[in-house]
Amino acid sequence: MTTPPESGPTLDAASPIPPDIEAADEPTKAPLAIEDWLTVIIMGALALITFANVLVRYFTDSSFAWTEEFSVFLMIMLALVAGSAAVARDRHIRIEYFSESGSMARRKRLAQFGALMIAILFTLIGALSIRMVWDDYRFEETTPGIGLPAWWYSIWLPIVSFAIALRAVGLMVRRGRKTNYKSDAPAATGKKNDGKGDAK
Repeated sequence: MTTPPESGPTLDAASPIPPDIEAADEPTKAPLAIEDWLTVIIMGALALITFANVLVRYFTDSSFAWTEEFSVFLMIMLALVAGSAAVARDRHIRIEYFSESGSMARRKRLAQFGALMIAILFTLIGALSIRMVWDDYRFEETTPGIGLPAWWYSIWLPIVSFAIALRAVGLMVRRGRKTNYKSDAPAATGKKNDGKGDAK
């Protein structure tokens, strides 16, 4: 007879998540579903454009060459939106030898410093790109593919950059409040066991 699966979150159909792995995202003021749904929508649009190109090329020996402009824009947006989700979930690239070692206070300061640098970087990108958007609008620049106003595309760079900066600020605040880190988990478990032993 097979034993029923354990209750609780699972990594797959048969493997429950160990207790030291967080099963859900950290609570944030702006829901992380925003980035998730934007990612789904952008990926869906890219898939539809690509599939339509394949069908048209197969049946008519031609292609929607003008859709390349949309595809490039959507891929850039996908990278920015995914970057925002990575910052909000604290999944950006780091050197774990430094970020996961040392005292809790040291790790907390490093996490806050990393989030602060991300916030500063994307604030600068957003601020500097505003001038680019203004130039596109003022000089009536158009795209080379289908002649759309260039600022229709470029305006999204400062918007998403400031959104990533805000996500980084939120991460910095949350890391300042966080007290439980990975290397501290065994110690905390030991304290709980000791308490149970004393009670018995």
